[in-house]
Amino acid sequence: MNGERHTLAAEPHHTLLEVLREEMGLTGTKHGCELGECGACTVLVDGAPILSCLTLPIEIGDREVTTVEGLAKGPDLDPLQIAFAEEAAAQCGYCTPGMLLAAKALLERTPLPSREQIEHAISGNLCRCTGYTAIYEAIEKAAKRA
Repeated sequence: MNGERHTLAAEPHHTLLEVLREEMGLTGTKHGCELGECGACTVLVDGAPILSCLTLPIEIGDREVTTVEGLAKGPDLDPLQIAFAEEAAAQCGYCTPGMLLAAKALLERTPLPSREQIEHAISGNLCRCTGYTAIYEAIEKAAKRA
């Protein structure tokens, strides 16, 4: 989890989202629709975005899970976090953790994505505040800096 190994005994009916927030105190991952439709609960598993509200911890096994708390390296923010702040890509901020992680996965596999690739990569993450333009621009800015 975010670069550290953890062993947990979770209730078999608890989702990864519940375990992250309630048992591990990683509250950056958000409860949204809990139906897999909004993307607020997006985390990375071995670098790929997944919806933690639809995932049971047993499915994870020994794979690496990254939450929004794992993006920064100590006091140093990830370039995506910096660009989101600079471009005012987060208004209420509720969707931001999921957006950041979906964008991180995209930039890891496609360092200089097109606008169309960005739109596709975050298409499962809903934002009700920004209209997406600032989000696209922040992702493009972070890509150029990397």
